Amino acid sequence: MIMRRTILWACAGLLACQLSGQQEVTIRITEGMPMIPVAMPSFQLNETVALKKELVEAVYETLWADLDFSRIFKMVPREHYTYIPRFNPGAIRFRDWASIQANFLISGQLELTADERVIFSFKVYDVAGERFLFGRNYGGKVELARLIAHKAADEMLRHFGEKPFFTSKIVYVSETGNDRDIYIMDYDGQRPMRITFSSAMDMLPSWSADNEKILYTSYRNLTPELFMFDIYSGKTELLSSGGSNYAADWSPTADRVVFTSTKHGNAEIYLKDMNTGQERRLTFNPAIDTSPCWSPNGREIAFTSQRGGTPQIYIMDAEGSNVRRITMEGSYHDSPAWSPDGLRLAFVSRIENRFDIYVYNLKSNQIAKLTENAGRNENPSWSPDGRHLVFSSNRGGGYQLYLVDYDGRNVRQITRRGENKMPKWQKPQK
Repeated sequence: MIMRRTILWACAGLLACQLSGQQEVTIRITEGMPMIPVAMPSFQLNETVALKKELVEAVYETLWADLDFSRIFKMVPREHYTYIPRFNPGAIRFRDWASIQANFLISGQLELTADERVIFSFKVYDVAGERFLFGRNYGGKVELARLIAHKAADEMLRHFGEKPFFTSKIVYVSETGNDRDIYIMDYDGQRPMRITFSSAMDMLPSWSADNEKILYTSYRNLTPELFMFDIYSGKTELLSSGGSNYAADWSPTADRVVFTSTKHGNAEIYLKDMNTGQERRLTFNPAIDTSPCWSPNGREIAFTSQRGGTPQIYIMDAEGSNVRRITMEGSYHDSPAWSPDGLRLAFVSRIENRFDIYVYNLKSNQIAKLTENAGRNENPSWSPDGRHLVFSSNRGGGYQLYLVDYDGRNVRQITRRGENKMPKWQKPQK
């Protein structure tokens, strides 16, 4: 099946092997700790088969950008490398690298085989200890060069006790001309791939617990119905119909889906058992209840409700009981998104006709504003490691997707073609 072959590009043709002499690093980074300075000189080239310049740049620049984005590592500026002798991987002068404040050093080598496969070998050294720490060899097709770099960046995170996320995907809605369909792309906005091809409007996608399926709402049958798309089989299944069905979220336990439906008149929150197919209504209120979001432990659901007169964020137990209001100030709050550690809720708030992303700390009861820009900033979704969020904004005119760190720093645009909305980052995996 063509669809199946296309979807599997994310992992097809990639091989990885561990270099000998590996030593485990168990440094745990916490918020507020200084980032670790890392130097990465230009990669060495094995010119058995000539490498294309753009291929070398793709691997090097992607790995650099990943590590620089991580909030774990701080890349030593490349201009500082001119202060010391040229890097020689066969005779590393660790004191030179220490002199430009590098704590760790990455050595990389690239090779292109005769059958057009990329071989990337990278090694990581402890500068102060003057020792080799670990390394990996990756091989794959030329078109997977960026994925190879993402895998190397994930390996860096893993060896420093962090959750890897650079190979994670973002699902979103892209509108080009009259088409509004669901797409999947790399976390950094590269390699977008369309997964729905309906002439009707598709919207509000979200991931399954295992990141192998996409839930979304489609008007293909003229009314908004809830569908499920299986990434590996390419099959689409109708999950819920009757009235309007939208804003679905899959439970961390993988056996339940919560969503909004008007099948009994008012917009209420429903729960669907994915094993039995049975649906059960969770909210019973004359006001609108919508935008449900599971907590990471699967015991609670955050949602938006107008039961107090204006849209506010509430939390209830997974069975619909013990409802309590979280936001107390302001007249409009929506789109709650639970952080992977379960300690924070991101949401959208409208103040003086401006829509911005805020984060509520469930332990301290403090609220922090993440975006500070004209226009509408909407649809926040957390990265699997909880250090970043993706959101949509029309700050530049049309809607595009942006990334921002958990503390509001380092905002960067990741889409530019058409209009792009409603992003959801893949769920963290245990």
